[in-house]
Amino acid sequence: MEQLEFKFDTQLLIDGEDLDEDVIHDYIVEHFKGDCLLVVGDDTLIKIHFHTNEPWQILEYGQSIGDIYDVVVENMQRQEAGLKG
Repeated sequence: MEQLEFKFDTQLLIDGEDLDEDVIHDYIVEHFKGDCLLVVGDDTLIKIHFHTNEPWQILEYGQSIGDIYDVVVENMQRQEAGLKG
């Protein structure tokens, strides 16, 4: 089985004030390794979807700019192998 370059599918919601999806997107691209980034929302609620090997870094960043919830971290490598992710 081929190893995935980025094995953790990381998803979360950020509740905050004056959030800017473009600023958040650019910060993640500049500071974290990963792919399949999606940042959508408005100035009070942002959803992030990102494939990375260090999901805790995305969670720490999210918490630094607002209150995070509905956090999902799935191991896509295990899922690809037919195991629970």
